[in-house]
Amino acid sequence: MNKGLEADLEAKSAPEKPVLKAEQIYEFLRDAIVRLRMVPGSVISEKELCLQYGVSRTPVREALKRLADEDLVDVFPHSGTYVSKISFDVAEEGFVIRRALEIESIRRAVAFVRDEDVVRLNGLIGDMRDILDRGALHEYIEVDDAFHSAIAGISQYPRIWKFINLVKAHLDRMRQLSAPVPGHLADVTEQHAAIVSAIERRNADQAELAMKIHLEASFAVMSAMYEEGRYFKRKVS
Repeated sequence: MNKGLEADLEAKSAPEKPVLKAEQIYEFLRDAIVRLRMVPGSVISEKELCLQYGVSRTPVREALKRLADEDLVDVFPHSGTYVSKISFDVAEEGFVIRRALEIESIRRAVAFVRDEDVVRLNGLIGDMRDILDRGALHEYIEVDDAFHSAIAGISQYPRIWKFINLVKAHLDRMRQLSAPVPGHLADVTEQHAAIVSAIERRNADQAELAMKIHLEASFAVMSAMYEEGRYFKRKVS
């Protein structure tokens, strides 16, 4: 067999590189926007995204349309596509929805919690403290989300967290902005510890109160970011 034919056969038998779908591109871009790796106001080039992900324009445009539907991307015909600035109104709406669902979640979690669940929650708080010790603040939001997702799982309504995720993208961008505020994440960590303590005691009222204090105190810190302005949409008076 000649070498050319061998090469052809090897190429045909080699596993094909998986083609990225619009869903995957959407997830990659959404995560980059929410984590502020793509900062509000930055230009999005369809051509560059096609080259980066090795795809045609179709899946990129589908992904961008979904992001535009979530107000995470602004598309201006004949002008360009940009990462949207943060809408305080949308973030506040997400906070109100999140607070209502998490209060229901925490009360149910108290009814169904097991000792091993408490161990897992305390382990996540240990991870948070380790992140603070290392100063790796960019890692905190992922563990924070894992903590709240775990409570939703304990409540036996795990889809609660999926619904919360759908409405908190703008809120999450504010969370990222507030992460470097001195002492903020240390306070958040102790608030989480108070939540776990109330769950461990099987005290639904205290658990609900601890969750309210945590969410409202965090939102107060995040809201202060709005006054700085450069990453936020300004309200039209």
